[in-house]
Amino acid sequence: MQQTGYLAVKYCGLSLPLRVLCSGAGYYIGTGSDELGPVSRESEEYWPTRNAAQTALDTGNWTQKHTP
Repeated sequence: MQQTGYLAVKYCGLSLPLRVLCSGAGYYIGTGSDELGPVSRESEEYWPTRNAAQTALDTGNWTQKHTP
């Protein structure tokens, strides 16, 4: 089942799937699209590798942010 980003819906009105994204701070769970680019950072955590962030997303072992 594909999950959508809570913050993307609440603050942007966009229903976008969760995915692993990257910033200068590391990898995180967020939302975005090819057209819009990154939209929201949904996870409190950052991970040092894409694989670690993907594992957290796949297993549900991450913390949802409640505000941007």
